[in-house]
Amino acid sequence: MTTRLPDAATVERLVAGLNPASADTDLAPALTAAFPGFSFTVAPVDDFYWRSDRSAIGADGERLGDHREWVEHQLAELDGDLGAFWTRHRDSGIKFAEWRGGAVFAFAPTGPGVADFVQLSLGREVEFLAGPVVDPDCRPFSPDDLFEPSWVRRGPATDAPVLAGPVYRLRRRGGLVHMRSFLAACQRLEREQREAQRPQIEARVVREVGLDHVTETPFLKLNPDWFAFVPRENRFFADWARSSASTARIFEHWAFDIQDFDERGRRQLGFIPRPLKLPAERLLPEEDISVHRLMERIEAIDEQIGLPFAWFFLMTHGHWVDPDVGHAIATGLRAGRVRLPDQDAKVLLDWADKRYLF
Repeated sequence: MTTRLPDAATVERLVAGLNPASADTDLAPALTAAFPGFSFTVAPVDDFYWRSDRSAIGADGERLGDHREWVEHQLAELDGDLGAFWTRHRDSGIKFAEWRGGAVFAFAPTGPGVADFVQLSLGREVEFLAGPVVDPDCRPFSPDDLFEPSWVRRGPATDAPVLAGPVYRLRRRGGLVHMRSFLAACQRLEREQREAQRPQIEARVVREVGLDHVTETPFLKLNPDWFAFVPRENRFFADWARSSASTARIFEHWAFDIQDFDERGRRQLGFIPRPLKLPAERLLPEEDISVHRLMERIEAIDEQIGLPFAWFFLMTHGHWVDPDVGHAIATGLRAGRVRLPDQDAKVLLDWADKRYLF
């Protein structure tokens, strides 16, 4: 029997039909039931946001419509007089509501390979009664001050009343990917864009000007691998597959914030890896710290995460482990002062020779 890959339309209908009272516990079982042959798990990440499409709410709780349209209509009645608008609504009891949320990812394996899985990128959102339609303590200076309210406190923890939710929304672009196919598309797009530049690249020279001579060297002689470039996204997965981290499924430890957009008529495709498990503190380079002490620190990170070689992938992400730590350990490896498992040493030394970061 052929297993049908999940599709965006079905996912959107499914999440729209979840009961807000039980949406959090129902999401993974509902996805698993909707797509026979797939077993979904769900993981949130720390990615708080709020949406700009707001609603105006009357003092009696009645919905007055779209917030921006309501403000524009009220201003038109007052001939655009911001002061009069502020005076009218400063004590009117009219408020605005907005949706606030965080990122949630769902995963289902499709095979044994490191990239054999489906990922869904979702927003988990709750509508809050955020605050008054004007800052009661400060007159607006422009309509933009009203359209983008800055006088309310926002954050994951809030005591603002809840009006609706939680609801789940599938991201429109990059919301559903089969990771193996996505990585193939990343590599193909990179190759096509570089091949399109072949005539210019083959003609390019690097000029060095000396005191009494000018030397021109073909660009490709200095960069022989230019047409064989491997995107960082593909290297991340390849490094996982050949390292000791491959004892675990990659989506048990990382989610992937898909970037899929057009810029200057060219499609840009990639991702930012998002760790699902975090160390207790950042590992930053310290003056005069020994490489042996660094080894103790990275081993502690691996123990906290529960994954061998976890520190390396946190380092490519760049925030939790500073890249200089990786270079210091690579130097220690080459000097024979420290050791890593052979497969991990190969990954680190390759990275040190040609590093990538997110």
